[in-house]
Parts: sequence; structure tokens; C-alpha cells
Amino acid sequence: MSGAPPRAAAGTPARDTLGAPRLTVGLAAAGVLVGAADTYVIVLALPAIMADVGISLDQLQQATPIISGFLTGYVVLMPLLGRLSDLYGRTRLLVVCLALFAAGSLVSASAHDLTSVVAGRALQGLGGGGLVPVTLALVADQWPAERRSVPLGVVGGVQEFGSVIGPLYGALILSVSTWRAIFWLYIPIALLLGSALVIASRRRDTPRAARSRADVPGAVLAAGAVIAGGLAVAAPDVLRNGAGTGTLYAPLVLPWLSPLLLAAVVCGLGFVAWEARPAGGGPRIVDVRRAAQVARDADWVGAVLIAAVLGAVIVAFATSDPAQSPIAPAAVWLLPAAAVCAGLFALRLRSARAPLLDLAALRAPGSAGALAVNLAAGAALMAALVDIPILARTTVFRDSQLGAALVLLRLLLGVPAGALLGGWLALRLGNRAVAAAGLALSAGMFALMGTWTTTTLSDPLGTGWLHPSDPVLVLCGAGFGLAIAPVNASMLAAVRATAHGVASALVVVARMVGMLAGISVLTAVGLRAFHIAASQLPTPITLCPHTPLSCNAYDTLVTGAIVTELRTVFDGAGICAAIAALAAMLLLRDGRARRVPAAAHG
Repeated sequence: MSGAPPRAAAGTPARDTLGAPRLTVGLAAAGVLVGAADTYVIVLALPAIMADVGISLDQLQQATPIISGFLTGYVVLMPLLGRLSDLYGRTRLLVVCLALFAAGSLVSASAHDLTSVVAGRALQGLGGGGLVPVTLALVADQWPAERRSVPLGVVGGVQEFGSVIGPLYGALILSVSTWRAIFWLYIPIALLLGSALVIASRRRDTPRAARSRADVPGAVLAAGAVIAGGLAVAAPDVLRNGAGTGTLYAPLVLPWLSPLLLAAVVCGLGFVAWEARPAGGGPRIVDVRRAAQVARDADWVGAVLIAAVLGAVIVAFATSDPAQSPIAPAAVWLLPAAAVCAGLFALRLRSARAPLLDLAALRAPGSAGALAVNLAAGAALMAALVDIPILARTTVFRDSQLGAALVLLRLLLGVPAGALLGGWLALRLGNRAVAAAGLALSAGMFALMGTWTTTTLSDPLGTGWLHPSDPVLVLCGAGFGLAIAPVNASMLAAVRATAHGVASALVVVARMVGMLAGISVLTAVGLRAFHIAASQLPTPITLCPHTPLSCNAYDTLVTGAIVTELRTVFDGAGICAAIAALAAMLLLRDGRARRVPAAAHG
């Protein structure tokens, strides 16, 4: 990203530097796909990771930081990244997010202990999570409000398709290599996408005569920092144990400070100093002075407060054991702390010169409605993602995790298909009607799931190979997909162009918080239904007096109690989806965006 674009005028979003909109969104959407796949790949990789870091399968609770660390990284800084993209440009933030994702992949792939895995996954979450709102904002910048539903649907469909290919990608890699290869392969993919964005921006924004002039010293320093830092973190055995190269990893003053890491730090500092040289000193890879100005314009106090709120909420729900409580034991102080930080954040929004969020815009029905819809829809969707495989393992695929995953695949395939269709329909019917209809469809399918029995997943549908559950699952997923583009379009139409990044971030955050809080509460309610049903069962010795330890009749009754629990969860998810549908019809916005004169974002 050579050269410094002119600073945006007040009220105008930072001008980005990429070529045709389709190329921009295509590259960004590819990054979203990779990040989304990484979100779901952990489902298959977790047992192997646990074994490598010394955690047995019966100590699953010790591995929860791997999950919660990723979720925390995914969510907590998303509003700040969205705001920085408003100030500094979409392409630059996309490249930063891809770099963070690559760095997290490097740390994860080379990790040998739990702390390193958690740190790597948190970095991956930070980078992968930031790609989504910046890409959505990029669409909003490139297409007017009345025409952006289709590209928003495409981006939403790509993101949801990641949930399909993520487990498949993980299964493919694990069949031929170790879990580390999953993360090693992310690094060149992220670097290629980032390089493509940089090259395209240079071709668009740099005069032809200046393209031949490269920032050679900056490139050398940057390459030195990246290569030395990467080797220091990865520490391959062939180098670490080599007769000559082993000295590169010998500790210096501190146990973790090696000559290789010191070289990376020196090159990094040299790169920053070189790029910060006075104007007129030739081409630059990064405009450090502009970045410093953006840092001053960003509301760091507000970002820290909202990050504290989100982090506390994520940990309170993501580390809970629903069998004991819908919230974690630490929630007794985490949630009050989150409430205090939320109050301080509200005060900050009123007092800051340039607050992180536009409070007036968030009060508008279109934006507040989008957040409300995603909170409720997230709770319903997570119930399906978690409990449909459990139902399959309990009733049909008792010894096949793959078979249970394929049952869920029916729903997952419906989501991206619905997202594409939802973008097209919203263009013609409006955001409110399409989102409400889609979520009402999902609510109806959950109502049908609430009537399922122990044989529904295996019962034949007619004379074919389908089952009665198959169309229900596909339509349930399609309903969620139909709402994706309208919800995003409503939020983006309700805020100014200078807030597209942070607004997109809030939509994603609302869905994630809804997913985590919803599954904890719904699971707790379902477990209560299970305990009530189980308490009414006869004992094994009553049913099988001669073989109480191997009593098929009792096992069948217990399976029925588990299905009762899951039906209760599906009923609750249906209520959440119905609430989301009602909120969509009443609160979403169909009108044109609030527009201010602005240069196009790349």
C-alpha cells in the first residue's frame, strides 16, 4: 500500500485504494471464507490438540480455554477494528486482519502447550473475526443502499458456507497429516490474499510512473522481521537442534529472548522508523504517520470498555457447565463487572469528542432492530448447531460422529443457500418482509422438531432415501440464511457511511453474544426437563431384575428422556426465532441509507 492517500475530510470515510468493487469484495470474501472455516475446524481437531498438549479426553473442561480464547479474540476487539476501518480504510484493515490471522496460525501450528494454543487461537479469532465486519462495510461502501442486498447476501452465504467446508477441510487434513498441518496451510493462504489486496491497491492508486519505484529498504526490514519472528516462534527442530543454528535459539538476558527474536524486534523497529521518515522521502509500504493520526482519532477508552464488557460476557457463558448452571462460577463477578463497564461505556459515548459508536444512530429502529434480531436469531441458531448432532448421536448414529455431523450438514447447507436467496428477495420485497418470513420459517421448523421422536431421523420419507427430518433441517437453515442480508442491510442503511465498519461489527457481535447466552440458557432449561423425565423412570432393577447392569428397556427409556430434553431446547429455540421474526417485521429498515458525500472505499 504505497503512498499516502489524502486524509479524508470531516464526515467522510477514509478513502480506500482498491480497484473494481467485484475484485475487492471477491478477495475480502475469500478471507471471510477462510476465517469462517477456521471457526468450525476445531470441532474435529480438538481431540488431537488436547492429546498433544497433555490433556486427556476425560479432562475436557481444561480445554475450554481453546474455545473461549478463540471466541474472545473473535468478538472483543471487533468494534474497534470496524472503527479503524472507517478511519484508515477497508483494504488496510483487511490486510491487518489477514496478518493477525496468519500470525495466530503460526503460533497455533507450532504450539506445544495449552497456553500457546490458546494464544494462537485468540490471535486467529481476532484476525478472522475482523474480516467479517470490514467486508460487510466494504460492500456498503461500494453499493448504494437500494442495491447492496445481493452482495451482502453473497458475503453472508460465503461466511455460512465456511461452516460446511471447515469440518470437511479438517477431516481431509487429519486423514493424511496432523492437526498442525491445518494451521500451517492457513499461513500461505492468508499471505497470498493479503498480497493480492496490496498489489491491487498499488495498481489502482499509484501513478504508472511511480509503480517501478519500490520501497526496497522497507521491504527488506519487513521481510527480516517476519522471517526472523516466524522462525523464532515456530522453532523447527532442524534449526533449534542444529550444531550451528541452535545458537539462534539460545536464551540471552531473559529465558524467552533469543538472538533470532531479538533480530526480529530490531528489524521491526527499524521498519517503523524508516516508514516514519519525513514526507518526500520516496515510496512507503505503510504510511506510519497516517496510522499514528488514526490512532489518535480512535476512541481507545471506549474500545477498552466495550472489549471488557464483551470479554466478560463471553467468558461467563462460554466456560459454563449447563448441567450445573447456565453461567460459569466466575460470572458472579464477571457479569457485575461487565455491567459497570457498560455503564462507563454509555457515559463515554455521551462525553467523548469522537466516540467509538454513534449513539443516535444506534437508537434508530433500523440499527437497534438489527441488533435485536441477531441476538434472538443467534440463540436459536446455536441451539440447532449444538443439539441436532446430539440428537443424531443419541438416536441413530450412536457410534459415528461423522454420521451425526452429516445430519447437521442438511441444516448448514440450507443457510448459505438462504443467504443468497435472501439478498435477491430483499432487493424486491424489502428487508423487513424477507427477514421476518425467513425467521418465521425457522421458527416453524423448530416447532416441528419439538415433535420429533427417537425414530424421526431414521424413518423413511415415502419410498426414497430421504427422511422426514431432512426437509425440516434444510428449511430451518434456509430460514436463518434468508435473514442475513436484510439484517445487515438494515443496519448499514441506518448509519452514516463513516460508521459502516463499526456498525457491521456490532451486528456480528450481537449474533455471537446471542449464540453463547442462548445456548447456555436453553441447555439449562432442557436439562431441567430431562431431570424431570428421568425422575419418573422405573429403576433398572425393576425393569430387568436379572440383568440390571445391562437393561435395554431402561436404556430405551433414558434415550426417550434425552429426546424430551432436546425437544424442550428446540421449543425454546423456536420461541427465540419467533421473537426474532417479530422484531424483524417491526424494527428493520427498508429505506435508503443516510448518505453523506464520500469517496468510494476500495
